[in-house]
Amino acid sequence: MIATGGTITARLPQRGTDDVPVDVPRVPAREAAERELSKPMYHENDPSLLERGLDRFWEWVGRLFDAASGATPGGLLGLLVIVVVVLAVVGAVWWRLGTPQRTPSAGDSLFEDGPRTADEHRATAARHAAAGRWNQAVQERMRAIVRSLEERTLLDPRPGRTADEAADEAARTLPAHTEELRAAARSFDDITYGGRTADEPAYRRVEELDTALERTRPTLDTAATGAPE
Repeated sequence: MIATGGTITARLPQRGTDDVPVDVPRVPAREAAERELSKPMYHENDPSLLERGLDRFWEWVGRLFDAASGATPGGLLGLLVIVVVVLAVVGAVWWRLGTPQRTPSAGDSLFEDGPRTADEHRATAARHAAAGRWNQAVQERMRAIVRSLEERTLLDPRPGRTADEAADEAARTLPAHTEELRAAARSFDDITYGGRTADEPAYRRVEELDTALERTRPTLDTAATGAPE
């Protein structure tokens, strides 16, 4: 390029018919260079849009950590210690409390399908237990307990009854099994609403309760109405 009379021009390696160099003004020269550089052959190795986005993200993460480590006693090491401590506390709370449980509402019925007899629920529970499906086995055995109490008129058949309600009502006529009934209802709720997993001992406890209730005579002064004294 040369300056002529205050105007910058670009001298391109072009020659006219008289072999004289051709001077091109600055703006057309820049546009010609831009057109040349925009050709695909010059961008074959450019990073993709995703790669550029990831680069920006990691740059942002790096700046964030730099800012956090600068504001934390001990710098980056102190920040890592805090993160580890927080994760340890969260893990301990999760292990202690388990999966957050959903509190059963009034619409959480113990029986999901149509009416079946207690023996039918027991047979279904036995099939689940034989296959190692302990969650379903516990659920069906708890349903067998409640249905059996209804068949014995120790509980009034009532649609929409929850496991907790059934346990509390049954405890009035079978007070000797109050704790076992409530424990079975909790197991049913933990499995059905809380995401817990049952095992064989949990099923055997509910099974033993079912057998024991079949052999237990109710308290006579409350068996007829199911009402508390």
